[in-house]
Amino acid sequence: MEQDRRDLKGYWDGAPPSPWPNAARVAVSFVVNIEEGAELSIGDGDPVNEGVHEAAQLVEGVPDPCMESHFGYGPRAGYRRIADALGKAGAIATFSTCGRAAQRTPWLIRDIIARGHEIGCHGWVWQPHCHLDEATERTHIARTYDILGELSGTPPVGWHTKSASSVNTRRLLLEHGGFLYDSDAYDDDIPRIERHQGQDHVVLPYAFDTNDMRFRPGGAFTHADDFARYCIAAFDRLWEEGHSEARMMSIGLHVRTIGRPARIGGLEAILAHMNAKGGAWMVSRRQIAECWRAACGLPAWASARV
Repeated sequence: MEQDRRDLKGYWDGAPPSPWPNAARVAVSFVVNIEEGAELSIGDGDPVNEGVHEAAQLVEGVPDPCMESHFGYGPRAGYRRIADALGKAGAIATFSTCGRAAQRTPWLIRDIIARGHEIGCHGWVWQPHCHLDEATERTHIARTYDILGELSGTPPVGWHTKSASSVNTRRLLLEHGGFLYDSDAYDDDIPRIERHQGQDHVVLPYAFDTNDMRFRPGGAFTHADDFARYCIAAFDRLWEEGHSEARMMSIGLHVRTIGRPARIGGLEAILAHMNAKGGAWMVSRRQIAECWRAACGLPAWASARV
């Protein structure tokens, strides 16, 4: 029988035991998305305006200052609440950052690094890659990598595409070099190693359910407690399973979303619960990927780029 191009089996035969330090039950990855200033905007010369934001409207054909103002809330106000909450809880996060957003907010990048967090790549602008031609996508990857490395002082090692990657994305990341992992997968609660082009590449699955994106109009979350209860329920189940098998949890955050006054308490409740229960290794995706690579018996990762 011809091998299916899709792997729907995964760790069906049994996942390995937890490799996380200090007998942790769950590797918890808080991913804070920095997209503000990289959203599509006719005012920036993009062909269309972004239509997904608090107001849930799409202005066509002309610049949309209302939409841009909604995105502006993140770096102006929301970021500080999130960074302070993570700091008080001792959690290290990955800030998944668009290149154009970083270019516009260099002070934000400096503060993220000063607090000990990781900067990862989230595309040049905030858009899916599924319709990009190969040459354009290659340029976006290189441009994002370069600006984040320049502003943070450390070359990024992770990548996550907004929603739909292209059929070429992972190959282009490996051809570029410098990427330890990508998060363009939503299919598991555990990392994996995939071999591409003679390289061992770490895939760290992401999640849209334990994600503050569900606060947006039409989503499932209204109150801070909605988000907290859902994420805590997910953590508690993974914590139980983590007794015998490795488990990882991703919690997606956006500075313009969870950073709102009525919502930040949900993040604070999640952090407090994890610290009280114990067994949560709250670290960057880079740390998780490096730990997983070592647990699989692979040599320490070294960037192919200098």
